[in-house]
Amino acid sequence: MRLNQKLPSKGRVTNLDVSHSAERHEHRGRGAISNQAGRFEHETRDAFDDGWGTIEDSAGRLDTTLTRESARTIITYNRSPDISFDRTINPYRGCEHGCVYCFARPTHAYHGLSAGLDFESRLFFKPEGPALLRKELSRPSYVPRPIALGMNTDAYQPVERQLKLTRTFLEILSEHNHPVTLLTKSALIQRDIDLIAPMAEKGLARVGVSLTTLDPRLSRLLEPRAAAPYRRLQTISALTKAGIPIIAMTAPIIPALNEPELEDLLEAAAENGASSVGYVVLRLPFELKDIFHEWLAEHYPDRAAKVINTLRDMRGGQDYDANWFERGRGRGVHAQIISQRFKKAARRLGLDEARPRLRTDLFRPPEPPSGQMRLAF
Repeated sequence: MRLNQKLPSKGRVTNLDVSHSAERHEHRGRGAISNQAGRFEHETRDAFDDGWGTIEDSAGRLDTTLTRESARTIITYNRSPDISFDRTINPYRGCEHGCVYCFARPTHAYHGLSAGLDFESRLFFKPEGPALLRKELSRPSYVPRPIALGMNTDAYQPVERQLKLTRTFLEILSEHNHPVTLLTKSALIQRDIDLIAPMAEKGLARVGVSLTTLDPRLSRLLEPRAAAPYRRLQTISALTKAGIPIIAMTAPIIPALNEPELEDLLEAAAENGASSVGYVVLRLPFELKDIFHEWLAEHYPDRAAKVINTLRDMRGGQDYDANWFERGRGRGVHAQIISQRFKKAARRLGLDEARPRLRTDLFRPPEPPSGQMRLAF
């Protein structure tokens, strides 16, 4: 979004505001429209017409690049009280799925990159991750709790077919009976049923599948390189048949866009075997708000103002409220309506059962790197 096109940062917007913010081109197969500078940069670049009339030309091909990242640790810990896990492993930074709503996009700013097109085309991977995991699990002070695999960016994004980092992490966790949770919108997870199903049978694994919309066109625009809706339903069915507990995550809920599908999404999840469900209202932290506004103006100009104004009504007039427990639900009348609709449909469909707790008592740590055997007293 060009500097002079950004929408007002708070309050209500109009259709005229939206029409002034619209871009004229997009990159085929990508979610973001532009590549605006991150919040830590000292300068920004703004497109302008220099007299040649080329500023509105169609965008060229944008290739994906992979860069090795040298990590010192692989398990990331958090203390957020509104999140159900306290540790994660993210094999990748950036995500080629290109979901325009992804809350992780602003993390690319820490690399001096854009949360826009850079996030979905300039990817980082951690080849030393598996060795680091063994090292961290072997520490005498380590206390096992479920590791959430791929919560920041999808652990089963397209590059996983080539690198197989996620599968290697699963092999290590399986070998040592360490509990794990996964969340994905990719059908590629079916490749690893041979690892996940035996872990689930021991009470060591559960899987969340993100189900955003049943509309193929909306899905292609929102999540251009993620699995189509019917493939996600097939994935829920395949994992369920393998005995793996499935949580269908109807996330994010976007007012006036996919919100009308809420009950249909839950019914489809139930029909394909999901055992429980969850939802999150769209979050727009940092640079993400401009990326999403730009996307709305490009693809849904007729309802962009309604989407933005409704979200702001749920966030005290702002695009984002970072307060725990409210950041993923919002507040106010509309947030209450979404919550009531969700709870009523989940109860009717038998999807309101508590999520199964994962066992930690089966964990057997790896031998320390030094080779020193553990003594049992």
